[in-house]
This record gives sequence, C-alpha cells and structure tokens, in this order.
Amino acid sequence: MALEFGAARSLILENITVLEAENVALLSVAGRALAEEVVAPGDLPAWDNSAMDGFAVRAADCDGSPLSLVGFIPAGGSSDGVEVRPGTAVKILTGAPVPVGCDAVVPIEETEPAGDTVRVPGPVRKGSHIRCRGEDIGADAPALVAGTVLRPAEISLLAAFGRQTVAVFRRPRVAILATGDELVEPGQVAGPGQIVNSNSTALAAAVCEIGAEPVLLGIARDDRESLREKLRAGLEADALITSAGVSGGDRDLVREILPELGVREVFSGVAIKPGKPFAFGTRGSLPFFSLPGNPVAALVTFEELVAPALRRMMGHRQPVKPFLQAVLAEGVKKKPGRVHFLRVRISQEAGKLVATSSGIQQTGFLSTLVRANGLVYLPAERGDFAAGEEVEVHLLGSDML
Repeated sequence: MALEFGAARSLILENITVLEAENVALLSVAGRALAEEVVAPGDLPAWDNSAMDGFAVRAADCDGSPLSLVGFIPAGGSSDGVEVRPGTAVKILTGAPVPVGCDAVVPIEETEPAGDTVRVPGPVRKGSHIRCRGEDIGADAPALVAGTVLRPAEISLLAAFGRQTVAVFRRPRVAILATGDELVEPGQVAGPGQIVNSNSTALAAAVCEIGAEPVLLGIARDDRESLREKLRAGLEADALITSAGVSGGDRDLVREILPELGVREVFSGVAIKPGKPFAFGTRGSLPFFSLPGNPVAALVTFEELVAPALRRMMGHRQPVKPFLQAVLAEGVKKKPGRVHFLRVRISQEAGKLVATSSGIQQTGFLSTLVRANGLVYLPAERGDFAAGEEVEVHLLGSDML
C-alpha cells in the first residue's frame, strides 16, 4: 500500500544526516547554509556617523540664523579636533564620523550655504540623519544562526565584520543513474522503440539549482550486472538518485539488487500523482531515491521529496519550501485517495495569486511542466475543487511572477 505523502516526506527527512562543515571564502558561499553561529565582533556601525551629505549642527541653533562653518569632515576623515559649538556648523559627508557637540545632521539640499556660513531655514529634530554606534548590531550580539542560507545581504554583513571565510555545510555529491534498455543518450539517434535519456540531464539541472553537485553515471541496462556495477559506483557519492526500474515490471530490477549492496528500503510507493512508484532507502548515512521513469513524475517527485532531503543534508534550517496561498482560476476534479500536484501558471491579479492550469495534466505531457511555474497541492481526501477556491502552491525554481 502506498504511503501517505506527508508521512513519506517525514520519513525521508528523519533519515537524513547533515553533512560536515567546511571553511569557504565569502565569494563562494552564496546559497550555502551557515554551519556556525556568528556574533558581532564589534559595534555596527563602529562610530556615530552621518547618514547624509550635509552639515553637522546643534539642533537648538537651527532657527534660521546663519551658522559659521568651522570645519569639513569627508568620508574616511577624522573628527579629532573638530567641534560644533553654539552658532557653528561643520560640513560633513555621508559616512564621516560625527564631531563633538553635534546632535543632528541637515542634508545639504535643506540648507542655504553662503561662503563661510550656512543657514538652516526650518527646525531640526535632534538625532536626525545620524547613524549611532551599534544601533544596527551591538558588539557580541547574535547576528546569524547556523542553518541560515547565505544571500548577498548575509554575505555583506559577514564582510562588514571583516570575515574572509565562513564555515558552511558541505555540498552533497549526488549520483544520478538512468535505467532502461530503451534509453539512448542525448546526441545519439533513437532507434525503433528507443527514447532519449532526458531524465539524467533534467535531474542534474535540478540538483545544481538547489546548490548540490551532480555526478552523472550514465545509463544502466536492464540486466543485473549492468545495474549492480552502476549502483555500486553511485553508492560512493553522498546521495544516489535513480530513475525508473522500481515499478514492479519484469525488468524492474533495482529493488532486487539494492539489498545485495547493503541498501535498506525504508518505503516503496507514495500516494501522490504524479509519482506513485517512488522509493526511498538508506545505506548508512547515504540516502537513496528511486524516481519514476516518466520525466514529469521524476521532476515533480524530485521537487517535493528529494529536494527537501538534499537541503537538509546541506544544513538548511527550513528544508521544505513553504506553501503560498493562491486561488484556482478554474474548477478541478480528481479521484480522492492520492495527493495531486497540479501543474499551474501562477500570476498576480488584484493583489492575489491566481493558479491557472498550464495544460493537460497527464504525466506524458512535459510541455505542461515547461509552462508551469508552480505546483498546486490538492489534498488526498478531496475530490472536487471549485473555481475561486483557495489552495496551497509551491513556486518552482526561481521563476518571477
């Protein structure tokens, strides 16, 4: 009996081991998960500084009277020996340290400079346009937690702390094996009854997209010797993905050979459409994923079952992509009993996300997945879904709405 989708994903994640950490240069950590907690080594900013090009003043002096200019502090300059006394102002540039006696900065466009004086026509609030020491992050404050995926913003913060390297979780090497006598590699001419092995290339692209490293093993033929040789090579990686060979046909030999190689089957079959003939197992800390041979089912099961596992291996705090709420553009009918993942095009209309079918939902139609930028989750227990009904959806890849 096929396993319920939520239970299958939970079992997978329970059997995943996070990879070890390694120190990597900041220029190479985008998209990687942080393997250490980072605390601020000092105050950020390190001193009170101007947020604008303008004039450092005493707010109480800004009553429209001319203020005498007594200094100039550029970015990178020093405020040593410079003081704002009653009736005076100091010209200052963005990022420059605020001088003694200053309690506000007035942007240059809000002033009337005239020779060695400047006039501020309107009242000024104390503290305006001054970035105070430590107001962003104070010294020794927690700044980033382990498991944080490093985006440009986090990398900028690490660079501001003076870091050149940081500990991140290692990227898994993911072996990918296609199986079947009917397959030929891209670039070869398919003969009668043969098809091109698109799954390996597609799955390698999916592995790259989430930040792991694909290892292509080629095609294993439907005989025990070929399968055993290729599977043994795949078990040298950090994770192994196969496509086809587990649905129970006369030549579906993968499930027979894996136990001979020390792989423990955790489950076989998931109550989802597309992708029911999905299997998962482990050998030690190595996870094994057997995906359906159908290209649509292979990519959908990768998205929903394999990708979360690989993200956990890479130390992500949130390995499962969050659902968004969308409304159905048209009604949908399905048989209760299995979760359906509906290929849809998500758009924004009147402040809402709208899910429109991207085409024929039969698993043989790869073009429907090509046009899709989301997968609608339709619960197993439901049958009919009305137009305008709110549903949960996963966005695919990095597609923009």
